[in-house]
Amino acid sequence: MTAGSWVLMSLSILKNVKLADYTSWIIGGEAEYFCLPTTVDELKEALQFVKQNQLPVAILGGGSNVLVSDQGVPGMTICLRRFSEISTEIKNDRIYINCLSGTGKSELLKVFLKNQLAPALFLAGLPGDVGGGVVMNAGVAEAFMPREFMELVDAIEVMNLDGEIKKIEKSELNVRYRHTDGWQPDIVIRTFMSWPLEKDLSILQKVRDANKVRLSKQPLDMPSCGSVFKNPEGHKAAQLIDQCGLKGFRIGDAQVSLKHANFIVNLDQAKASDILNVILHVQKTVLEKTGIQLTNEVVKLGQF
Repeated sequence: MTAGSWVLMSLSILKNVKLADYTSWIIGGEAEYFCLPTTVDELKEALQFVKQNQLPVAILGGGSNVLVSDQGVPGMTICLRRFSEISTEIKNDRIYINCLSGTGKSELLKVFLKNQLAPALFLAGLPGDVGGGVVMNAGVAEAFMPREFMELVDAIEVMNLDGEIKKIEKSELNVRYRHTDGWQPDIVIRTFMSWPLEKDLSILQKVRDANKVRLSKQPLDMPSCGSVFKNPEGHKAAQLIDQCGLKGFRIGDAQVSLKHANFIVNLDQAKASDILNVILHVQKTVLEKTGIQLTNEVVKLGQF
């Protein structure tokens, strides 16, 4: 897995790590340097290493919604997959949740399910981690309440490349459809959330029913990044792609899903270049046939 490693105070820095193992598409070349911090202090150590060695830095969260170059990623890739911690407090008829950004949305889902609260239904359809939820303002097409991740958020904490931390209130952020601005160029490290304690005694059954529907409509048994394109105003990306006859379109082992046209799946040995070329072909075809420009949600890491 590695061709060398360094152990700092409590953090291991690895070299030449295959990033495909850390993405939901199971695609991508190697990270020149790689680490998996589990605490705020370990993240600071990683950034000190980056600064001392004058390395470019890339942040990799839960690995969904990201396309890693076949050529890999130069410099340091900091993977936040193990940067996970969650705590809750109930006061004044409200639940307050504090979690590190690498905490899986599935862990957040468990909190809302346990307390029989509406966000469980929303979260059941979202892959990835809490930090990604903030950055992408992750959302669902269904008319749930909440419908977008930032509806849960009160504030975030970010760390700059010098290891300094500051808290940013939601009111200071620019929140819009599938995107949150106002925290860059720092790293989102913690999220503060809350929700009214208004129990829905049928929420567990609603989540089960919604999961059955998703299994029937989405290729959840195949490597993908979730939805690739944002829904243009007044339209659904999947419907536009399907109308253009693109379901099943394939380059190499990258294919527009036969089950849901806004998913691109890795059939077996797809390359990042294959995925990117499918994305570009879909955008070009939909624009030519409908006049609508599809915007993709996928974050690219490395050289393309």
